[in-house]
Amino acid sequence: MSVIPSPEDIRRLRIAAGLTQKELARLAGVSQSLIARIEKGTVNPRVSTIKKIMDVINKALRSNDVAEKIMTSPVITVDVDTPLPVVIDLMDSRGISQIPVLDKSGRIVGTIYESTLMRVSRLKKDLKKLLAIDVMEPPLPQVPRDTPLSMIESLLLMYPAVLVVDKGGIKGIITKIDLLRYYIKLPG
Repeated sequence: MSVIPSPEDIRRLRIAAGLTQKELARLAGVSQSLIARIEKGTVNPRVSTIKKIMDVINKALRSNDVAEKIMTSPVITVDVDTPLPVVIDLMDSRGISQIPVLDKSGRIVGTIYESTLMRVSRLKKDLKKLLAIDVMEPPLPQVPRDTPLSMIESLLLMYPAVLVVDKGGIKGIITKIDLLRYYIKLPG
């Protein structure tokens, strides 16, 4: 069962989305005066009209959000010379399925995935004798903090995670579950 937003909710969400009444009206295909009356509570609009208005607001809310808003920080990383048993213990204890690998200067040089570890173990290699550098794959995609979530979503269709970086290095990580958790919390 859906909840119909109150006039105050519509006004609050419109403002949070960065829309004026005029912009919302244009995008929803209604008049600005109708938006004003809905927000004042002086008119009882059709459910279909409220749905159009909320669709526009929700789309605007999503488009305004950026990587920094949903990233997880700090990011757990390992160095190229970290022994694989340490990597596995770290991934297990932190409940993570991929981990960025850094070189001695702190640059991102690779990623270790659970699936990589499974393939290596199937080859009957002794995981206890290997280092991170021996099994790492190419780095995860890297984006700046202000990357729109629409771009993050596109990247997550191809990769399990995206790293958020700036000049100072890794600032956060976004996984598919982070994005899904964000979408569940959105109104409407």
